[in-house]
Amino acid sequence: MSEPPTLNRIGQIAVYVKDLDRAVAFYRDTLGMPFLFQAPPGLAFFNCSGVRLMLDRPEPGSDEAAMGTSILYYRVADIDAAYAHFKGKGVAFTDAPHKIADMPDHQLWMAFFKDSEGNVLALMAEKRP
Repeated sequence: MSEPPTLNRIGQIAVYVKDLDRAVAFYRDTLGMPFLFQAPPGLAFFNCSGVRLMLDRPEPGSDEAAMGTSILYYRVADIDAAYAHFKGKGVAFTDAPHKIADMPDHQLWMAFFKDSEGNVLALMAEKRP
């Protein structure tokens, strides 16, 4: 029997921004954070010593109160096993594990859930073909 998964390594943090270009310039040029890439629909990624910082614009019509909040993405080795484990413990997932993007050497998978206070969190995994 294998050990249950633990959430002890952050893989990505999302920060909502109003003006993506202005925010990219601030994080890249002002703060000097290593810029990774920009992707549609309005996402930008930076490297923070192995933790990705994702700048994202809120969905049109979303609550402005969401501005200033972040999503913690917990990196797991096996997203399907972690999903099953935590779902079995009553975690309220908003979706099942699903592929987010095809990268050059892996697929990025995520599953989103809420904590006891309604904050959005996520599991993330890199699946190798």
